[in-house]
Amino acid sequence: MTFRFDLLQTDGKARRGRLYTAHGSVETPVFMAVGTQATVKGLTPQQLLDAQVQMVLGNTYHLALRPGDELIAELGGLHKFMNWQRPILTDSGGYQVFSLAHNLKIDDNAAVFRSHIDGALFELTPERAVRIQENLGSDIAMCLDECPPANAKPDVRREAVRRTLHWAERCRMTHRRDDQALFAIVQGGTDVALRIECAQALTKLDFPGYALGGFSVGESTQAMLDALEPSADALPVDKPRYLMGVGTPLDLVLAVARGIDMFDCVLPTRNGRNASAFTNAGSIRLRNAIHKRDSAPLESDCPCPTCANYSRAYLHHLFLADEMLGPTLLSLHNVAFYSRLMGQMREAISEGRFASFCADCLVRWGGEYLR
Repeated sequence: MTFRFDLLQTDGKARRGRLYTAHGSVETPVFMAVGTQATVKGLTPQQLLDAQVQMVLGNTYHLALRPGDELIAELGGLHKFMNWQRPILTDSGGYQVFSLAHNLKIDDNAAVFRSHIDGALFELTPERAVRIQENLGSDIAMCLDECPPANAKPDVRREAVRRTLHWAERCRMTHRRDDQALFAIVQGGTDVALRIECAQALTKLDFPGYALGGFSVGESTQAMLDALEPSADALPVDKPRYLMGVGTPLDLVLAVARGIDMFDCVLPTRNGRNASAFTNAGSIRLRNAIHKRDSAPLESDCPCPTCANYSRAYLHHLFLADEMLGPTLLSLHNVAFYSRLMGQMREAISEGRFASFCADCLVRWGGEYLR
């Protein structure tokens, strides 16, 4: 099926929509669980479905290194390989240009890495990034981009934007799969004028969707929000908008209020592995002794399997005993919490009460998550 995005309703700048992909439809706003190496850490595909996950994200760089994109293609593609029959988005490896900068050489032709596995050279051109993602068979692929750090000097930011635009054109020319949508990525750091310039240039290339990259790389929450709204406004109304690598529950609410449709972040599973649970009342640290005799669930109104079947006391015990079930159960709850939050936002937009929903979240979480 050809990729399509329908904008169903707006409430202020908040948007309610639906993505159509080769592996089913997705209700937006949506949070995608991060499955970097063809797995959402500690969770089975069935558990993800139980947590109401609609879509997962895989990583081009990591999967190309191990087990190899050609092997995955030979075995039937990423959906079959990881037994996930719902939509998948793959990032381009562009974030590794930022995160592995100490191990990187970059020019207009390619980004060249030293593999974190064996030290072998790995060259990632825009063309190769597209070919890898076509081999993986994801529903949405991303253009290769350059992500500068938050403290980058203006000339470094501008050069990253220039290269990102150059690479986007090459990705667009290379991409062939008609069952896969290719999204472009807007860069520019917190420089609003540069962001808008990048967005306008990419819009002329007419991609099926657009991402805002280069956020949550060291800037403050307020600096991100200040740049986010005008950047989103510069993108086409009828195309999906994806904020990459963000963030806390409040980040998601405030970004939806600024017109964002799609998100991914490692926080739900990373925090779950570290004994921290997200709840409507804020974060809970399960290693704290206060939970030792607590027979209550993490959240009384949460329908996830963890809350339905296990007490805080049991979860506290699992982490103190260093049992692997603890991280699994907490990751499952956190992913379900994020899915439920997105569902609550979709409902609030549909009912025309998103502003009050956002205000309530600010009251409950502002002191914890606004930094």
